[in-house]
Amino acid sequence: MKTLFLNFMIAATLIACTSTAPQFDLAAAKKEIETANRALSDYMAKGDSVALASAYSTDGALMLNNMPAVKGKENLTTLWGSFINAGMGGLELTTIEVWGDENYITEEGLIVIKAKDGTQLDRGKYLVLWKKENGKWKLHRDISNSDLPVVTP
Repeated sequence: MKTLFLNFMIAATLIACTSTAPQFDLAAAKKEIETANRALSDYMAKGDSVALASAYSTDGALMLNNMPAVKGKENLTTLWGSFINAGMGGLELTTIEVWGDENYITEEGLIVIKAKDGTQLDRGKYLVLWKKENGKWKLHRDISNSDLPVVTP
């Protein structure tokens, strides 16, 4: 009887120890990233530089051509505000691929930048390292470059 009870306890312990935690769902995370990108497009359409900056992690950075990386909410707000004041009014972001885990996801995508009147200002590609912060995906490292030829004076 003791052997039967001991075997039962061992089996119950093994079953309890092998319960699986939920697996990370990359497809669901990709949908969250795409939703966040639509929000970024909406913020740009509304001219909301504060909301654009708030989409970045606490130590996030935007790294664009021909300028140093911009870090910090205040600096990001100022930079996005300068783009909006210069006539930028639209962002079209298309996710091509994502890979990563429950803490960090890298996104590869295409970007089209438009003026407030809808004319295309630029198009290119980007990589974003997204960081999970307080349960939300935030842009952590955001880098892009243009597909258009360099304009020379």
